Amino acid sequence: MKKIMILFICMFAYPATDLYAAVNDAFDFDNFAIVDSPDADVTTTASSINDGAGIAGVGGFDIAGVMLGMPFEDVQTLFFKTKGLYSPRKNNSIIYTIQKDWKYNLDYECRQQNIFAPADLENCINSLARNRGLLYASELHLVRENTGETVDIFFTSNATDNLVWRVVYNNDVNELEGDAEKFEHQREKKILSFWQSVLDKYGAPNSGTDKWMSSNNSYDPMMTAYYGALDLTDMGRRASDEAKNIQQARENFQSKPYAF
Repeated sequence: MKKIMILFICMFAYPATDLYAAVNDAFDFDNFAIVDSPDADVTTTASSINDGAGIAGVGGFDIAGVMLGMPFEDVQTLFFKTKGLYSPRKNNSIIYTIQKDWKYNLDYECRQQNIFAPADLENCINSLARNRGLLYASELHLVRENTGETVDIFFTSNATDNLVWRVVYNNDVNELEGDAEKFEHQREKKILSFWQSVLDKYGAPNSGTDKWMSSNNSYDPMMTAYYGALDLTDMGRRASDEAKNIQQARENFQSKPYAF
C-alpha cells in the first residue's frame, strides 16, 4: 500500500503521458509473455481423511525441490542460476500477469488520458502495472529434456508476496505407442514404477487412494496423484490472494473527483 501511495504522488507530480512514456521506454514488454489473469477458480471438492489415517504434512512436500509458499525469487534462483535436472522451457518460461480487477482500474485510468488505440492502451496498462508493482510472475514452466517431464509452478500476486500456491508435475507413463499387448504391458510397468516412487517419497495417501491432505479442510494444502501426474495445491493461499486483490483494487480505483 505504501508503494502504491508513493507512486500516486509521483503521478501527480508529472504529467500522466510523461510517466507512461518514461516507463515504457525503460522496459521492453516484448521480452516476455503477459497474459490476463483467469477467473478465480477456488472451488474445491469435498474430501476427508481416511479412517484411522493421520494428518499428512503436505506443507512440507516438494516436487523437484519446489514447495508451497516458496517466493518466486527463490524458485527462479533454483532453476535459472543453478544447473539441475530441470531447466526453463525455451519459450515464455515465465508468464507475467495483472490481476483482472487491477487491470480494469488501469484500463480506466489510461482511457482518461485519451489513450484508446488497442496497442497503445495495452502498453499503457502494462507500463502502469509494472511501475506500481501490479505486474507479477504468475507462472514458471520447467522441462527435463531427456525424459520429457514437465513442472508448472503457479504464484500468487505481489499483494501476498508472490508465493507458490500450486505445483503440477507431468510425465509420459500414461502414453502408449500402440494398442498391441506389449505396449499395454510396458505402460502398466511404467505406471507401477512411477506409483512406487510416489509412495517411497510421500508415503501412502491419507485421503481416498490418491490424495494427501493436511486436514479435512479442502482449502488447506493437498496433493493429488494421477497416472503420470502430481498436483500440489494450496487453495486457501490462492483464495486469500484473490480476495485481497479485489478489495485493494476496489479501494484504489481512480474515480473522477466528483463534487456535489
